Amino acid sequence: MVVVGLGPAGPECLTQAAKAAIERVPVRFVRTVRHPSSVAGAVSFDALYERAGSLDEVYAGIVDALVEAAGEHGEVLYAVPGSPLVAERTVELLRADDRVAVEMVPALSFLDLAWASLGVDPVAAGVRVVDGHRFAVEAAGERGPLLVAQCDSAATLSDVKLAVEGEPPAEVVVLYHLGLADERVSTVAWADLDREVRPDHLTTLWIPVLGAPVAGEVARFAELVRTLRARCPWDREQTHQTLSRHLVEETYEVLDAIDGGDPDHLEEELGDLLFQVVFHATLAAEEGEFTLADVARRVHDKLVGRHPHVFGDVVADTAGQVMRNWEHIKQAEKGSASLMDGIPPHLPSLLYAHKVQRKAASVGLEPSTDGGDDVGAALFALVAAARHAGIDPESALRATTLRFRNRFVAVERLAAERGVELRSAAAAEVAALWDGVG
Repeated sequence: MVVVGLGPAGPECLTQAAKAAIERVPVRFVRTVRHPSSVAGAVSFDALYERAGSLDEVYAGIVDALVEAAGEHGEVLYAVPGSPLVAERTVELLRADDRVAVEMVPALSFLDLAWASLGVDPVAAGVRVVDGHRFAVEAAGERGPLLVAQCDSAATLSDVKLAVEGEPPAEVVVLYHLGLADERVSTVAWADLDREVRPDHLTTLWIPVLGAPVAGEVARFAELVRTLRARCPWDREQTHQTLSRHLVEETYEVLDAIDGGDPDHLEEELGDLLFQVVFHATLAAEEGEFTLADVARRVHDKLVGRHPHVFGDVVADTAGQVMRNWEHIKQAEKGSASLMDGIPPHLPSLLYAHKVQRKAASVGLEPSTDGGDDVGAALFALVAAARHAGIDPESALRATTLRFRNRFVAVERLAAERGVELRSAAAAEVAALWDGVG
């Protein structure tokens, strides 16, 4: 197996050694024809990219095909973009495969053109080169400078943004089609990276410095969800609508964990809820609607805008003042005709009443805490009383119901221990059991 590099750009970047190998070996393969330097009579693996479910599957398929061809023909040539020794996963796999002997023919890589375009000495600057598809993992703990290769899609750029926590750089440099006639080196605002840039397989990102080390767990999780969408039959079938009930269920399980007071359980349930959020964002990204980074950016900006007492010059010394400001800002943002707009009518009744009352109270209108004999009015008044006491009525009722449930289960256990059948026991006997577990 003779592996040659085609260089980073046109035929002028081919080395004499690479040209000689191409001329000498008649059975030729190229990883992709999406490269400025072509190899006459070569078979490409582009069709494998189109039908495979993941890049790992593509790379494994290429290696198996090359090994099979080498066994049939004795010697075959495999040409890859750039240098076979730089960011070329298929070559790594071939060199580790004991079924075939590999002869390497080095070449210029995109790195050589990148350093020239940037005017950077990578050794003196201590540059770290990372793969855009694995940015969160490979750049973990780094502050830069970073040269990010294989930024071939807006989703990849979005993942890079998502992995950078703390204060991101104001601007970064995008290197596009280095060495070609349409080469472009441009500075782009960080916020616009995945919106203004139209990347392809010849796009590289230069990040001179980061304000904080890359923390990759969220981006790594987002990558996992995309993998599940690609490989798992159940995940592939899901839509926003089919996931809705799971979102509701996971939300209530988080509430249950909060009531339980177990931090480990709460951590687990929050993770399950996060999965739902990331899943919905992944579905939207597939449709070109928005990404997880867009979701994070939007809620970040919204929270900044709704906290002028923290990030502006508005004074709010009490929680009540904060809530009143919040409601007015929210109404102005949405252009709502009523403060009541935006309250989901299908909320649980207690929560719905609580939100309606809170909206009214933000303009000084407080419902009465005297409900009279009407059941609905009495419940509404209880919600008002709970609000005045600083108690969330939904949580209070849930907690009381949970205590009742736990006590009832204890009664069942006690009855079983005493050989009492609750369904047929006298009321006085059941009452005694109830008092016995109080």
